[in-house]
Amino acid sequence: MKQLLSIRQWGPARLTAAGFLVLILVGTVLLMLPFAEAGTARASFLSALFTATSAVSLTGLIVVDTGSFWSPAGQVVILALIQLGGLGIMSLASLSGLLFTGRISFKARKTGAYEGRPIAPGGIRKTLIFTFAFTAVAETIIAIIVAARLMIGYGHSFPRAVWEGIFHAISAFNNAGFSTNSDNLVPFVADAWILLPLAAALISGGLGFPVWAELVRLVRRNRFVVHRISITARMTLTATAVLLLAGAVFFACMEWTGLLSSMSLGEKLLNSFFASASPRTAGFNAIDYGQAHPITLMGTDISMFIGGGSAGTAGGIKVTTACVLLAAMAAEFTGRETTTIGHRSLPRSVTRQALALSFAGVMVVTLGVAALRFFDPEFSGDQVSFEVLSAFATVGLSTGITASLSAPSQIVLCLIMYLGRVGPTTLVAALAAKSVSRRYSFPEERPFLG
Repeated sequence: MKQLLSIRQWGPARLTAAGFLVLILVGTVLLMLPFAEAGTARASFLSALFTATSAVSLTGLIVVDTGSFWSPAGQVVILALIQLGGLGIMSLASLSGLLFTGRISFKARKTGAYEGRPIAPGGIRKTLIFTFAFTAVAETIIAIIVAARLMIGYGHSFPRAVWEGIFHAISAFNNAGFSTNSDNLVPFVADAWILLPLAAALISGGLGFPVWAELVRLVRRNRFVVHRISITARMTLTATAVLLLAGAVFFACMEWTGLLSSMSLGEKLLNSFFASASPRTAGFNAIDYGQAHPITLMGTDISMFIGGGSAGTAGGIKVTTACVLLAAMAAEFTGRETTTIGHRSLPRSVTRQALALSFAGVMVVTLGVAALRFFDPEFSGDQVSFEVLSAFATVGLSTGITASLSAPSQIVLCLIMYLGRVGPTTLVAALAAKSVSRRYSFPEERPFLG
């Protein structure tokens, strides 16, 4: 009884971190059961744990082939883990409370914020309903398009086309990157009817639910003008557009005579765009990154680290964090006292949070690269860095070394994927026993910098 009371007293950060951990463990147990495997071979604890962690964290890294190793029932488990990981454990709990009791506690509102679903006071019902409705509508539309294309263009049977359409739609919208194909989306490298709908799904999921809710609200009220859009939405939309365009141009320039050399002009443009959209936490690949130029991998590393929008299914440090850092640098270089974006001044606490989150991300990636280089020195620095950044940003792209990594390295990646989904700030808050506020301050002294 005392333990139950202590659990109830946990803060939102601890509940969020524990919720995802419990979901990973449940998924691991289910994937180890006989019904989950397609053949006679049974999944080891590590392979089941890795797959469950990758699914819940919306990453997409795999150590066994999703389409051939796991049975249809096992694939359903993976898909359920992806959907639950994308919607969020505490958001689902809040919705259940709303349905059964008609109300949601203030603590649930705070928990939603830690889970990446910030809710304005008094608007929790609309936020939850919009989140689940938007997810269902988006996934349904993409599933129909993909299933129809598989039946018409590839001769798939209706049940198979429907299943693969649903699987890829949920995986894309939640930015998971899992595919039932052994070589991911490589068979559709020249098919715009497959790549573009999936790209639309992963971009829309990566923008974040608050941004979509705000845009829908402004359109419904006929007030869609720039100055009425929040600074968060403006940063997210602008940075997303810039990164998509810059990433496509960068990939085309680097791989025009490389990975794209055998393609037509239209296919080159299509795959350059998809290769720009996917690394921002989606994880689908229509080309073999194992054959990519090292500079291409480096540019993809940067894109993965930045990630997508806040409060969505994207990973990374988020585009808003990157925008705040750039604005803070610009303010410092120009000698301005305040950091401004879009004619809005940012609180100092926002800048500190952006710096802390970015530095925490750099530290996690650095330690992860060091660990993998120690346990598996046979792989190059480019390969290891790409793998670790993919895990931290919950992307799922790989140069093909995931299954060949040693057990310690795979465990390290599991920890990084979990941290990437929960978030460094949430995990730190969860580990903290309680907040401490000093009733005194130290004297100031300005150190030399630079």
